[in-house]
Amino acid sequence: MPGSTFGELFRVTNFGESHGPAIGCVIDGCPPGMALAEADIQADLDRRRPGTSRHVTQRNEPDAVEILSGVYEGLTTGTPIALLIRNTDQRSKDYGNILDTFRPGHADYTYWQKYGLRDPRGGGRASARLTAPTVAAGAVAKKWLAQKHGTRFVGWMTQIGDVTIPFEDEAQIPHNPFFAANRSVIAQLETYMDALRKAGDSCGARLTVTARHMPVGLGEPLYDKLDADIAYAMMGLNAVKGVEIGAGFGVVTQKGSEHGDELSPQGFRSNHAGGVLGGISTGQDLMVSIAIKPTSSIRVPRDSIDRAGQPTRVETFGRHDPCVGIRATPIAEALLALVVMDHALRHRAQCGDVRLPLPPIPGAIGAG
Repeated sequence: MPGSTFGELFRVTNFGESHGPAIGCVIDGCPPGMALAEADIQADLDRRRPGTSRHVTQRNEPDAVEILSGVYEGLTTGTPIALLIRNTDQRSKDYGNILDTFRPGHADYTYWQKYGLRDPRGGGRASARLTAPTVAAGAVAKKWLAQKHGTRFVGWMTQIGDVTIPFEDEAQIPHNPFFAANRSVIAQLETYMDALRKAGDSCGARLTVTARHMPVGLGEPLYDKLDADIAYAMMGLNAVKGVEIGAGFGVVTQKGSEHGDELSPQGFRSNHAGGVLGGISTGQDLMVSIAIKPTSSIRVPRDSIDRAGQPTRVETFGRHDPCVGIRATPIAEALLALVVMDHALRHRAQCGDVRLPLPPIPGAIGAG
């Protein structure tokens, strides 16, 4: 299927289906000589995997990754790295009732119209299950970028449904199932999600992801701008319907005297641009926000049609996330890492010899 490969110099090809024997990816272009083991990848997969709390799908997948190629004696060889994640807890019978119908808001109708057939089991290729290989590939990119540039990726939830989550303490992010940087709101979020699950309904979410200690100069003019590629990558994540860079849609009400990030010898004084100017990184934190739609697979009966075009009612059974945004933070981090990794290699290839008399100024004062 075209459209399964991402990146130019750091290329990731994703394969598999939700209820097939396995999913995975092939990474082509990883530089040689980096120490890499399954443990380097597994930590991020564990953050994304299902069944980690009562607020997400109870599909019980260990998401244990296997490195099949591209690593010898613990070091990357520069050849393709194949990563495999076996599916172990499929329940395909849960989808028998939607074989001839289309779930509102899901890809059932469009896949059938495009290919003339579809795999209804868990959404097949359209399933968020296919984000696991993306997270695995992102972990490889994260390690290389941390070693070469000190770049670090952090994401957190800022809103679930109509419940906003003020940012208070980044240290709280790994200690709750919502990736929330705020301990005081967890009880409210749990009550909200419990009521949603009981009602058989779903909600959307918003989250922020950042890249810190960014190198300067990544990105290309016009069609390969860094922020354009970030938006492209984030829109490739299941259920994402909106992407903002920096101040995003907030720029509509800003004046030019407010929005333009002033420079000083000590660094940028603000970061409304989100770390990108003219499509090229400034060295400030990349700031990205994404909006995720409500889960389409819900228990609430909805009107639809069958494959004969006749009206019908659809109720989705099986195990589903009432809010797919809850597990999206590690995925958004991975996608941002893949974009930065690809552009870092592209910059090194073309402009690695560029030297300026003025060193890069520090990132935005107080940003991040």
